Amino acid sequence: MTKHRIYTTSFRSVYPYYVTKAEKKDRNKEEVDEIIRWLTGYSQEQLEDQLDKQTDFETFFEEAPTLNPSRRMIKGVICGVRVEDIEEPVMQEIRHLDKLIDELATGKSMEKILRK
Repeated sequence: MTKHRIYTTSFRSVYPYYVTKAEKKDRNKEEVDEIIRWLTGYSQEQLEDQLDKQTDFETFFEEAPTLNPSRRMIKGVICGVRVEDIEEPVMQEIRHLDKLIDELATGKSMEKILRK
């Protein structure tokens, strides 16, 4: 079975879209980075290293220091599919991130986004 194209897409190529989506709704890059760090366990320096290396999405999530156990609380629909129903682990992590960025762009508080 061939992998979905997003797996081999560099995280760096999509990252600016996350930031732009947030900024269009009066949010900022720092909040996007906080969400990514919360989800993956990367430090800011490690995140920047991954961006500099142009790591693909699959590697980005596979190398994540500690995927946050609270990510299982992320529910809802993204791209017409329920996030919690996605069976492929890497795709589910990608969609978790997409859902969190959507929540940021819709004005949810960081406390709610980070499931505190």
